[in-house]
Amino acid sequence: QVQLVESGGGLVQPGGSLRLSCEASGDIFGIRSMTWYRQVPGKQRDLVARLESGIATYYAGSVKGRFTISKDYAKNTAYLQMNSLKPEDTAVYSCSISTWDRREYWGQGTQVTVSS
Repeated sequence: QVQLVESGGGLVQPGGSLRLSCEASGDIFGIRSMTWYRQVPGKQRDLVARLESGIATYYAGSVKGRFTISKDYAKNTAYLQMNSLKPEDTAVYSCSISTWDRREYWGQGTQVTVSS
C-alpha cells in the first residue's frame, strides 16, 4: 500500500523559509508528476507547483520566483523549498503523486503558518 507523508511545515516569520518534504512509502512505478497543493479553510485547493516527467515545472503565479519544487526519485520524495514567505502563504500544504497508469496518491498535508 502506498502512503505519502508530508513534513517540514511549521510557524515561520514573514520573509523566512521552509522546506517541505513528501515521502512516498510502498511501491510506486512510473511516476509521471509530483504536485504540491495548498488550501485555506473555506477556500478551494490551489495548485502551487508541479514537476512533470521529472523535468517540466509549473508554478502558480503567486509563488513563482520564491518556491522551488524538486524530487529525489531514488527516495520517492518530492520537496518544496519556500523562500521569502508571506502571511498569504499560510495554508495546509499537501502533495500528490501521479503515475503513468493513472494512479494518484495523496498525503494528509502539513500546516504552514507565516506570522510575526
